[in-house]
Amino acid sequence: MSASATPLVAPPAPRGEDALSALISLLRDDIEACNRLIVQHMQSDVALIPQLAAHIVAAGGKRLRPLLTLAAARLCGYRGERHVGLAACVEFIHTATLLHDDVVDESALRRGQASANALWGNKASVLVGDFLFSRAFQLMVEDGSLEVLRILSSASVTIAEGEVLQLMTQNDTTTTEDQYLKVIEGKTAALFAAATEVGAVVAEQPAAAQAAMRDFGMALGVAFQLVDDALDYSADQQALGKTVGDDFREGKITLPVLFAFARGDEAERSFWRRTLEEREQKDSDLPEALALMRKHGAFADTIARARIYGDQALAALAAFPDNAEKRALAAVVDFVIERAR
Repeated sequence: MSASATPLVAPPAPRGEDALSALISLLRDDIEACNRLIVQHMQSDVALIPQLAAHIVAAGGKRLRPLLTLAAARLCGYRGERHVGLAACVEFIHTATLLHDDVVDESALRRGQASANALWGNKASVLVGDFLFSRAFQLMVEDGSLEVLRILSSASVTIAEGEVLQLMTQNDTTTTEDQYLKVIEGKTAALFAAATEVGAVVAEQPAAAQAAMRDFGMALGVAFQLVDDALDYSADQQALGKTVGDDFREGKITLPVLFAFARGDEAERSFWRRTLEEREQKDSDLPEALALMRKHGAFADTIARARIYGDQALAALAAFPDNAEKRALAAVVDFVIERAR
């Protein structure tokens, strides 16, 4: 089945968690097969590997990225089983990056639970992350498609580049919005894009449809990270699943910071330089940062920017005929942005 340029026409879609539940229900057999494959490939004779890997895999993630691979393949008319292995591959890449990120960020929490590095230490977390990356590449090779291997291996390189670029811009209030967007396109959106693109590839869609699926994933991934960056300052800690204000304490330059810094007077900019560049922080600084962001509309404008990318994602979906998977993916776009409520 090839894509056709029909407009996105769908009945009212479920919102919020209901949208994600609807997607999971639609793909129930596929996601259960994917979960079985994930458990199977976490196994190792080295006991610490499945123990640590199971901790982070079972920590309650929504499996959004592998769900995107499964949904993209079904949307494009695929009826085989290759997409299940590739969805597991995408989840392993994502989980490996989480293990490495928590070490770099010195995070104590992951999805509301103690992070793997807090429980087992940095060395074990990095090495098990390497194991999961290796498992991902085994799954790519088992699939047998050089094009799939190209897409997912390229995404892995881009993710690493995005993380290093974030390290370079960290604590630097001269970071530009373009630099920030390049960071989140690399560290987050690249895997969303690859996850959806390989779904179209296994369905043997033409190049235009593959590009549309990639565009959908990229725009959705940027929107996802924009909302995450806003939630780091504005969410409830239990709902967020990590300590609120971690980005501030680590000196990360995100869009809410860029808005507040650009719109502030010199005294306010001095505050940001002291707290983020010089890392001189006291207990009252996080509430002050929140007040400055509210004063300058940083949260609302970050979410507004996320909605622009959400609209881009929906526009990319318009290339595909209307079906249940298309409606479910459109609803997921709303879910990603409505998390900020």
